[in-house]
Amino acid sequence: MNSNATEEDPILTTSAAARLLGVATSTVQLWMESGAIDSWKTPGGHRRTRESHIRALMTKVAGHHAPHERRQPATPTDPEFLPNPDPAFPVAEDEAQRLAALAATNLVDSLSEERFERIVRLASKVTESPIALISLLTARRQWFKARVGLPAQQTPREWAFCTHAILQDGPFVIEDAMSDARFSGNPLVLADPHMRFYAGVPLRDRAGMAMGTLCVIDREPRKLRATELQALVDLAAIAAGEIEASVKD
Repeated sequence: MNSNATEEDPILTTSAAARLLGVATSTVQLWMESGAIDSWKTPGGHRRTRESHIRALMTKVAGHHAPHERRQPATPTDPEFLPNPDPAFPVAEDEAQRLAALAATNLVDSLSEERFERIVRLASKVTESPIALISLLTARRQWFKARVGLPAQQTPREWAFCTHAILQDGPFVIEDAMSDARFSGNPLVLADPHMRFYAGVPLRDRAGMAMGTLCVIDREPRKLRATELQALVDLAAIAAGEIEASVKD
């Protein structure tokens, strides 16, 4: 192997990759096994990867922005809000219009706001779910405007259950992700946060464009009672109204 190439793109152990990503070593191992991170096995059975693969994943998740950086107002050429020409996830025919509407809210990468935080706290409480999120879906990532029970601020778009939820007219419910071929190999199912149950309601503007979802997540398979699902729908309507109020005329 070319020694210069190795120096420029070092080989990393799972623990070294985990330190770069800021996650547990066991999580990186699962991501490698699932193919979410390109890797190979040594003769001794240990997983290895290249630093470039980890850096690429970090860039993908971060969307080229520092974790606490406030985005500047989106422009028509901002790749975050331009449709992916070859998406690895399902999109609607109006994806371009949806992304333009999302850009107009200027909420992606904005600071925490109590008006959204209280909604996810209530969603978690009324559904007895450990995780509740208000997600906004750009062309590249799923970014959480508000969250309870999940340290991560964002994920790649192709990992997002919410990508499927925004294609629905009503709530989108997955009672057991491990039993659903669309999600059983998802890194969010195989590793932290070990999602099994998901229920999401699209957050639509007055034109019907879905900015993202209000969703609740559990680590065990389950169902929502009718009253819990109605409460989630009602809270989603409040969240959608708050998003609509963010658009400057």
